[in-house]
Amino acid sequence: MTKKTWIEKRNCEKSFKIKTIDKKFADIPEGSKMLIVSPPIIDEYVKSIAFGNETELSTMRDDLAIAFKADKTCPVTTGIFLRIVAESAYEELLAGKKIADITPFWRIVNPKMNLAKKLACGIDFIIEQRRKEKEGIEK
Repeated sequence: MTKKTWIEKRNCEKSFKIKTIDKKFADIPEGSKMLIVSPPIIDEYVKSIAFGNETELSTMRDDLAIAFKADKTCPVTTGIFLRIVAESAYEELLAGKKIADITPFWRIVNPKMNLAKKLACGIDFIIEQRRKEKEGIEK
């Protein structure tokens, strides 16, 4: 069996789930409705962040919880799926897609995050894309 590409992982058919948690989990109190998103949902959210803007991971988690009528969004799966979205976008860039046509993960992946250190693109790529957008350079 061949290993799935990041793009295949991102384009999965998974839907979201909401579950009521029976004990405190991370920053989520017991009894809360916790949203477990999917890579396509994270991808759409990140694509909606406007050019030149940056969003915090916590803001995305709050926005998604509100959109799906939950109390909080699971921090663990959100982090995993954000990595899938970032790696798949970088995979597309390496395959020849223009920077303007990939999911702009640098708008939400802060260079100081642990996730940034794990990404194939490296922290410098994220810093450079953020700099270019601040200066209004799209491509």
